[in-house]
Amino acid sequence: MAGKHIGVIGFGNMGGAIIGGAIEHGVIKASDVTIFDPNAEKIAYAKSLGLGTAASEKDVVAASDIVLLAVKPQMFAAMAAKAGSFDGKAILSIMAGVTADRVRDTVDGTPRVMRLMPNTPALVGAGAFALDSDSDFTDDEKAFAKALFESLGIVEFVPEHLLDAVTGLSGSAPAFVALFIEALADGGLKEGLPRATAYRLAAQTCLGEAKLILDKNMTPAAAKDMVTSPAGTTIAGYAVLEEAGLRGTVMKAVSAAAQRSREL
Repeated sequence: MAGKHIGVIGFGNMGGAIIGGAIEHGVIKASDVTIFDPNAEKIAYAKSLGLGTAASEKDVVAASDIVLLAVKPQMFAAMAAKAGSFDGKAILSIMAGVTADRVRDTVDGTPRVMRLMPNTPALVGAGAFALDSDSDFTDDEKAFAKALFESLGIVEFVPEHLLDAVTGLSGSAPAFVALFIEALADGGLKEGLPRATAYRLAAQTCLGEAKLILDKNMTPAAAKDMVTSPAGTTIAGYAVLEEAGLRGTVMKAVSAAAQRSREL
């Protein structure tokens, strides 16, 4: 969005990844961004990227057309009380469990709001982002948001009421996947592989299988069948996972995380 200024309140890992990636891919210019974070180290990092910095939340909002709220949900009310008027501003919110209506009711003024759910692989440009299709952003603002997050991974638009489900899936699942990678590596370790080798093989296998499914537009079932031959090694291991209830347990984990997002 040419001529528009971007404000960021909260410059932790996710806020830093979003802005850093967008600058690297030419979606925004460093000179069009102003940051506020109470952590001096975060401000120093922002300055190292050539970003503008502000002394307060209020200064960021006043200087910006679009404001990315990247604070923890429990910090939102205190932040809003110090931020001044958002009247006429566009707000991008990555706060889990904080509805667009709650954002509007809490801040001063009448902003346009788009909620979204990112995930931590955005830190390496491989994120999965779900954007609120119910947003009252203008068409230009929606296009900007899509381009911003596509610079860091894939983008899906979903109705706001499904963002809790997204939180349970792509928002929380990086931890589940990390646990699975660790378990795979421990299995290799049990069979005699060095730990470092087992970690690298397990992580690359998960990365590669995900890329295969996405790049070839395959279903997980089709990808599974590529390596599952009759009476072979894979089906022997797969049967153990099915007997242990891996599929149902993972489904319950996603549902539990989604429910916790609703409770927030």
